[in-house]
Amino acid sequence: MSPEAAAAGDGEPWRSASSIVADTAMGYHVLRIDAYSLTKCAPTGKCLKSCPFTIGGHRWRLRYYPNGESAESAEFISMYLSIEDAVPKGVSVKTQFQFRFVDEAPPELPVTSDEVRIFRRRGRWGHPWFIEREELEKSEHLVADSFAIRCDLVVIKEFRAQEDTAPAPATCFVPVPPPSDLCRHLGDLLVTGKGADVVFEVGGETFAAHRCVLAARSPVFSAELLGDAMTKESGATAVIIRVDDMEPQVFEALLYFVYNDDLLPETEKERERRISISMCQHVLVAADRYGLERLKLMCEEELCGYIDVGTVATVLTLADQHHCKGLKKACFGFLGSPANLREVMATDEFDHLSKSCPSIMKELIAMLGT
Repeated sequence: MSPEAAAAGDGEPWRSASSIVADTAMGYHVLRIDAYSLTKCAPTGKCLKSCPFTIGGHRWRLRYYPNGESAESAEFISMYLSIEDAVPKGVSVKTQFQFRFVDEAPPELPVTSDEVRIFRRRGRWGHPWFIEREELEKSEHLVADSFAIRCDLVVIKEFRAQEDTAPAPATCFVPVPPPSDLCRHLGDLLVTGKGADVVFEVGGETFAAHRCVLAARSPVFSAELLGDAMTKESGATAVIIRVDDMEPQVFEALLYFVYNDDLLPETEKERERRISISMCQHVLVAADRYGLERLKLMCEEELCGYIDVGTVATVLTLADQHHCKGLKKACFGFLGSPANLREVMATDEFDHLSKSCPSIMKELIAMLGT
């Protein structure tokens, strides 16, 4: 049908659409401040610079002012982003950036147009009052005299028009609802126990579940619950399986993940940001036992937040035993700080680690020697 015929009312109206989009380059740089207390010796107005990094075809640095960028901000830490390129005269570099501590929630970039900053010829932008030193020293950001700041940067290159290949229809006759809450439905199935055909006995407690759900989520459950012998044995009654060497609350957390794809219910998440380190370690072991790789990785991520002088040796041993590469790397990163390493070496846990896991000690020595 021609556009003219459509316009005359002989059929559906002709539709087209286009968008104005921005070509951008995004990235971030993390600046770690070790021996923070020593950096406070720097005078007001003196900055300590990061290594240069490249985003959007330009070289940048982060500038850290331990005692403020000027007399007005002397009680604060100041953070600035500077462009290191000799930008030609008359040329401007449009950006959006945001500083945050690495343990805070990530920003949403790009943000509003009010947040666009323009750099010219080695210019700099930043926050003279990023955080008051007294506030930092009382916060959880400062651990073992160390903290890290992340700068997320968007470089806006140019704007252009592009044709939308599939414009939305002029009229919607059939409204389609959003995707169903599958995890909630499966979670309700676990809570009610409707249709359960397997019961687990764990440490004196019982848990009813559904073989097909468990088998779909775990290769170990699949082999255990859907084998020929198990199928013939079960008949019309629920199969009873005993699980040894596991606490009931750990198995309960395992089942919760299988049905809900998460570690904790939302109500518990609101009350407590993370599960305990002991619980997290046991759930990781259980996840590895049943081949639940996503749950294992979630536990690794949680444990990364617990690494400190008192826990790193235990966490590192666990990471080595269960082949947790990311968690192991995080432990080595913590021990890469000379101050942290000295404190850890004085603990009984480190002495036990050196005796029981000589392979880890070899890796640690090799890392420190690079």
